[in-house]
Amino acid sequence: MKEITAVIRPNKMSATKDALDKIGYPSMTAIPVLGKGKQRGISGELNFYIQPRLLAKRYSTGMKYIPKRLLSIVVNDEEVDRVIKTIIEVNQTAQIGDGRIFVESIDDVIRIRTGEKGELALK
Repeated sequence: MKEITAVIRPNKMSATKDALDKIGYPSMTAIPVLGKGKQRGISGELNFYIQPRLLAKRYSTGMKYIPKRLLSIVVNDEEVDRVIKTIIEVNQTAQIGDGRIFVESIDDVIRIRTGEKGELALK
């Protein structure tokens, strides 16, 4: 099993959720987060007013943090490529700030309600 963690733009959350649901992955954890990458923060995706003097300043110092969404999805090993492909298709704009995807191994999963383990706990 693998955990796919994706950091995406907030405005892509609904489309990502719908696309994953369509391929059979409706279960996920989504968390609003703040962060920035090597581009030092971009303000074009924010939906609030930024004073022009601060906007000009960002080119030299960057913004502190940009709102993003962090998605966590645990899938069987053979489904990793399909889920990643779907996330990329929805979120790739070819612009700075599209996000990142991380893939990590999961040793076990346990459904608290029933005690089911492993792949049974994912169904």
